[in-house]
Amino acid sequence: MEPTAPERYRPTLDDVAERAGVSRATASRVVSGSHPVSERRRSAVMRAVADLHYVPNQAARSLVSRRTGSYALVLPEGMGQVFSEGFFPTLIRGATAELEESDEQLVILLAGSAAGRRRIEQYARGGHVDGVVLASVHDRDPLPGLLAGTGIPVVCSERPYGGVRLPYIGVDNTGGAAAAVRHLRRLGRTRIATVAGPSSTPAGQDRLAAYLRETARGRRRPLVAEADFTVEGGRAAATWLLAEEPRIDGLFAASDLMALGALEALRRAGRRVPEDVAVVGFDDVECARTAVPALTTVHRAIEDLGRQLVRLVQRLAAGEEAGPALVLPTALVLRDSA
Repeated sequence: MEPTAPERYRPTLDDVAERAGVSRATASRVVSGSHPVSERRRSAVMRAVADLHYVPNQAARSLVSRRTGSYALVLPEGMGQVFSEGFFPTLIRGATAELEESDEQLVILLAGSAAGRRRIEQYARGGHVDGVVLASVHDRDPLPGLLAGTGIPVVCSERPYGGVRLPYIGVDNTGGAAAAVRHLRRLGRTRIATVAGPSSTPAGQDRLAAYLRETARGRRRPLVAEADFTVEGGRAAATWLLAEEPRIDGLFAASDLMALGALEALRRAGRRVPEDVAVVGFDDVECARTAVPALTTVHRAIEDLGRQLVRLVQRLAAGEEAGPALVLPTALVLRDSA
């Protein structure tokens, strides 16, 4: 029988303290960064850590600090929407990049069902994360209220509904949508339709409200079809709009993915873009730049939004105040479709 290889010895904090010539308490303060120590002692401890290849026990540190070094990003959408090209992957990229800079990690939780929401509430209550970022909110969704009662910091990417008071960071949906419709009007388009986002979301509501105000100013009849921020939803909504009003000459889609679906519907109907119908989207994700024709759209800094949300929840976890709600600006980006 082959002899069993001896288990590799893992250096302890006592070993680090002995090698550095300091007390265990001093070594612990240096490793955890919890209290200042003299530069001479800090340098000695850090040399010992490097020489011994010491790795702190995260579980033990968490028991002392009551911090896990992890934050949850909760996505209350179906899996197909979360992992399709668009808003969510870009938001995840920004949040992950921000946490990597502080040597912390992101846990992605999907809340597309009632069972999923219950699991997320229990997970948050269990102390597995230091805070939660809620990446999308819908009216009548109990999740914001459930998370607000867990006792850990929770922030939202849009204003929450139903009187739930949670800090949030939003974008200027109203200003961006208004700029899109005004651009179509400046192009001389007189029959401007919109593929609106879900009326259950703040983004869907705000972008539709801006479209309605702008078309009313131009004394134009509103042409509205609601969809779900997906390519398939945009295609179906645009197909319906063309059947209702074949003479549409301008279209504002409340997301780039829905605008891509609208481009497909227009091609199938034999309508040229932008010659026959000018199209504007919203978000400025990668697919807007690679679309044919390249999509004129409303830019919002989604990756920066992910970073800002992480910074906010980290500040709350550190005991700081949230401060006033932040609304990030938008800007119209002109390309070939309008």
